[in-house]
Amino acid sequence: MKFLTFILGLLVVYGLAFIASSDRKKIKYKPIFIMIVIELILTYVLLNTEFGLIIAKSLSTFFNKLLECAASGVNFVFGGLANEGQAPFFLSVLLPIIFISILIGILEHFKILPLIIRGIGFLLSKVNGLGKLESYNAVAAAIVGQGEVFITVKNQLSKLPKKRLYTLCASSMSTVSMSIVGSYMKMIEPKYVVTAIVLNLFSGFIIVHIINPYTVEKDEDLLELQENEKQTFFEMLGEYIMVGFKIAVIVAAMLIGFVALITAINTLFSSIFGISFQQILGYVFSPIAFVMGIPASEMVQAGSIMATKIVTNEFVAMIDLTKIQHHLSARTVAILSVFLVSFANFSSIGNIAGATKGIDEKQGNVVSKFGLKLLYGAALVSVLSAVIVSVMV
Repeated sequence: MKFLTFILGLLVVYGLAFIASSDRKKIKYKPIFIMIVIELILTYVLLNTEFGLIIAKSLSTFFNKLLECAASGVNFVFGGLANEGQAPFFLSVLLPIIFISILIGILEHFKILPLIIRGIGFLLSKVNGLGKLESYNAVAAAIVGQGEVFITVKNQLSKLPKKRLYTLCASSMSTVSMSIVGSYMKMIEPKYVVTAIVLNLFSGFIIVHIINPYTVEKDEDLLELQENEKQTFFEMLGEYIMVGFKIAVIVAAMLIGFVALITAINTLFSSIFGISFQQILGYVFSPIAFVMGIPASEMVQAGSIMATKIVTNEFVAMIDLTKIQHHLSARTVAILSVFLVSFANFSSIGNIAGATKGIDEKQGNVVSKFGLKLLYGAALVSVLSAVIVSVMV
């Protein structure tokens, strides 16, 4: 039954992507098949082998140590505001982003990060059937963030045709920033965070091949990256500290606004219709939850969390999942956890359009026009990654 549901899930994802395809005759099936096989192998290794367990535990320990270091700074400034064992979400989950941002800045400053990104991007370009620029961008977005990544390709952004621009934006929405991975690991199991990050890279390329097929000629695939302005070490530290703080405050503000809005809408719907807005969304998304491999008895609850993630953001949905995960099966928690690890939500449209418009206004307007298609594709990426996981848990 698990295998049949998996096949059904693949077919549904393909069908939904095929409907939105800009040129169905140019879809390349060979790289799609290769990447699905790679995803299955990687998922099995990460979730069902001793080696995968070691990787997940090592990364979890690494991020826990980083969060402990971050906590020393947070406690020094805000320690008196929290009771023992009752630190507010902003202090314990969001402010540590500042320290992670500093580490990213240090790796960037000493040219270690660009080397890693280029290396992984080069390897990906050998199997994904896309250009080096697209491969680089997908890896870079997963590390430096969905808005900041466009600065690194500033020299080429204005020259990109619409199709390649769509792929770069789709990668930014389908991945997550490394600066907030530690925050995710405090809410869901680290092994699912790691698995989702890996799968979303390949799932993003697969969906792009279907929705936005094209061929990159060799003479068009030059990877000319924007060089950062030379800074002293302490100038860099100051900049990345403020970047991390800005991210933490923005996420906090969005959580305050979205949670309050969802609560108000739920209250309104419950008083008028006797059912909350999230419950209604749960029924709407339940068929997708079912093809993802979630048991029929839990698909409405799962659908509600999925909808919350798309309408608000992944943090709100993860908070909701932590509240009810003890009442869900381990299989449902695993599939939902992988689905939630991405930036596929409405607010990301504005983030990406704003980032590109800040560099090139004309290209920013182009991005705004296909914003909903970006979200549609990114949501399918999350569904595809969840489907892949469903056959291994």
